[in-house]
Amino acid sequence: MSLKNTWWKILAVLLLAYAVVRGLTIGIPELPIIYESIRNLFYHVGMWFAMMVLFTVSFVYSLRHLRGFRRADDIVASEAAAVALMFGLLGLVTGMIWANYTWGKPWVSDPQLNGAAVSVLAYLAYFVLRGSLDEMHKRGRISAVYNIFAFVMLIVFIGILPRLAASSLHPSSTNDPGMTVAQMDDRLRSVFYPAALGWILLGVWILSIRVRLRRVKDLLEENIEK
Repeated sequence: MSLKNTWWKILAVLLLAYAVVRGLTIGIPELPIIYESIRNLFYHVGMWFAMMVLFTVSFVYSLRHLRGFRRADDIVASEAAAVALMFGLLGLVTGMIWANYTWGKPWVSDPQLNGAAVSVLAYLAYFVLRGSLDEMHKRGRISAVYNIFAFVMLIVFIGILPRLAASSLHPSSTNDPGMTVAQMDDRLRSVFYPAALGWILLGVWILSIRVRLRRVKDLLEENIEK
């Protein structure tokens, strides 16, 4: 395999290695309430960045599938959603650990947290739906429609409703200043941006492997049927 095809994978490994080492050793600003737990920003938020990119990829390929009903588009849509859901679940776990240290318990009544939980459940339902349909073309069409609906729900529940809420414990709220990307300390930026890019590249890497495996599986099934 040539360097032309692997440079971004090497970059992903280097960026994540940097995020782990530098994220645990960098000097951080004195922020009320969160203190040292701010280091989870590089992992928890980075994973959610990867999740959002992959859910967007899944959404786009679902739209493409409805235009041409190509099997290849359905494969990318479903596998991107699977990898995104993995990052979403990891983001929930790391978020609960962070919440336990910051707010005293792993889950509190917060619009961002509740929206994230509803979004994850919506995508879990997407895979339940796919598993309940045996006919391949029907499964692709129906799940593509649902995937578009789930993506809209994702944007509403974690991107819009928390900002319309009267208060939130998350960075978008004025109750927790200094945590948004725009207000982030330069020392945090120097790790956060590489970490976010590293998680995104890792997600794309995993997606490319899963897509290739699905295509190989399809070819094997076609040869068996012949």
